[in-house]
Amino acid sequence: MAEVKILDASIRDGNQSLWGATGLSTRQILEIAPVMNRVGFHALDFTSSTAMGVAVRTFREDPWERIRLARAAMPDTRLQLIGTGLRFISWESQHPDFMQLVYDRLVANGVTRFMVLEPTHDMPQALASARMIRKAGGEEIVGALTYTISAVHDDDFYADLAAQFAASPDIDRLYVKDPSGLLLPERARTLIPAIKARIGAMPLELHSHCTIGLAPLTYTIAAELGIEVMHVCCGPLANGSSLPNAVRLVANLRELGHRVDIDDRALARVADYFTRLAKAEGLPAGVPQDYDASFLRHQIAGGIMTTTRRQLAEVKLEHRFDEVVAEIGRVRAELGHPIMVTPFPQIVVSQALYNVIGTERYSNVADQTIRYVLGRFGRPTKPIDPDILDRILSRPRARELMNEGEPMSLADMRKRFAKGISDDEFLLRATMPAEEVDAMLAARPPRRHYNPDLRPVLKLLDELNKRPAVSDLIVEKPDFHLQLRA
Repeated sequence: MAEVKILDASIRDGNQSLWGATGLSTRQILEIAPVMNRVGFHALDFTSSTAMGVAVRTFREDPWERIRLARAAMPDTRLQLIGTGLRFISWESQHPDFMQLVYDRLVANGVTRFMVLEPTHDMPQALASARMIRKAGGEEIVGALTYTISAVHDDDFYADLAAQFAASPDIDRLYVKDPSGLLLPERARTLIPAIKARIGAMPLELHSHCTIGLAPLTYTIAAELGIEVMHVCCGPLANGSSLPNAVRLVANLRELGHRVDIDDRALARVADYFTRLAKAEGLPAGVPQDYDASFLRHQIAGGIMTTTRRQLAEVKLEHRFDEVVAEIGRVRAELGHPIMVTPFPQIVVSQALYNVIGTERYSNVADQTIRYVLGRFGRPTKPIDPDILDRILSRPRARELMNEGEPMSLADMRKRFAKGISDDEFLLRATMPAEEVDAMLAARPPRRHYNPDLRPVLKLLDELNKRPAVSDLIVEKPDFHLQLRA
């Protein structure tokens, strides 16, 4: 059996899947970073432009500084960014010169591996991104084959995309990205060989979520079929809607005769750290999921389904939930079978909701749906139903959005901001509200150390500090005595 490598996605995708991308601050990452550097991961799924925005908005932390500090703490491990088209932080498309500056700064700050994800598989745009990354100095560029189930997404569809990626000198490897966990073991046995037949010796990776409980089994099948790198998460950041558990997968692969060259002791320490962190911060742990066949039909992640139920309940229409689920499939087909990854689930579900509760279908259409139809998010996989296309584009609002214009040039965008600011600050100010960037710059630099075991004591002291009447404090436990006097 061949060697299988492991990529850890705990910091970025696991955090996003289970903790809403707000569970990890810079100091929490830095505390475990040296240990993660010793595990022997092929790479770390470290950040995305969305995650960089969360660092500013939620933690008031400089995301560029976070990358630099992590690079210093993990010099032997590739740090990865996943990008989605020609965009940075906001969902608005940016000028190519602007995106070139983004990639230049990412490489300069320490990102060496990039995932090129184009949600509609718009290959010209994906390959344009890859060329920019190579020009910036990206060392490992990975093309994404985003998996879904539809009338058009068959094995030949993905094999053809893989061949287009493989023909580019700016793509080093590919990965099958299964964000909804839909890849069945039997489909893997046909899909993976079809892709490998078109890409020759180019390495192929697998990234599949555990949403319906199939990913751990699919991974073992994929290893037999020559997948070189498996994407996983550690401890409480695995399972649920996240990725397979690293420790369990490594054990299973070795049991089946595969070689996995990692430091087991360091991997166990990483899992233990995230377990203690989750307990200290009150964050949920991912749990193995039961198989849910209905998910293969509607393909809507649990968080969006929960939001939809709540929205119906707010207008006292929760009894129409099943109608909305059925309408989701119909809308998705009419809109050209978009893959259900952000922002497309939000677009499809919102439109289905409008269609069910409105006076007639498509009587109410959101701006994002119009922008999708106008091609602002890429070219749909399959042509949009002509009748639906005409109905949406005949709306007065569609005519207004047609005139939004092209993305502003980098030179014109720079004129909007003060001279002398760094490129890193400029990129944040160009894509985020000014007050959020101002708050980040005004905040104190983040602390470098974090001990989850001290969190309960620190929380107690913080609460007591809010009560001036407390003049004496004694904390006692076995082998520990703390006395504080005002």
